[in-house]
Amino acid sequence: MTVRLRGHHLLCLLTFVGKGYTPAFTANYRRIVGRLNEGEAVELVGGPDDICAPMLAEVEHHCFNAGVTERDVQALTDVAELLGRPLTAGMQLLLDAELLVRLRGAFAAGTTRTACNGCQWHALCTDIAGGGYAGVRLRGEAQNTPGISRAVRAL
Repeated sequence: MTVRLRGHHLLCLLTFVGKGYTPAFTANYRRIVGRLNEGEAVELVGGPDDICAPMLAEVEHHCFNAGVTERDVQALTDVAELLGRPLTAGMQLLLDAELLVRLRGAFAAGTTRTACNGCQWHALCTDIAGGGYAGVRLRGEAQNTPGISRAVRAL
């Protein structure tokens, strides 16, 4: 199985410490991070993803807004530049320790944060990154997941 993620959630995962919009959203987010910590791969998607799932029943939830879609594009553009290759819907990534170090370093330096401008969580994420990512849930410890090639893992 894979965890379906939209572009900007690649950034959100870096600083997730257990806070969210609602208790159901937060519980779902924790389950997803647990799956990623067990070595499940990420499949990039356009639009709402597995993290959005608890919010999708709400009428006109922001997951469908054009501004959120633009965040996805900005996040994928920044991360693709960091990795030196395009990122598109349908691609799979493994968020292992090596990749997380690169992503978190760029995030803390501000080079992958274009998508974060105007986000209500910006200050919290900035504090977490500035504090060395203390308390984050995503560890990226699994590095030998069957079915995921080393080339994808090493992005």
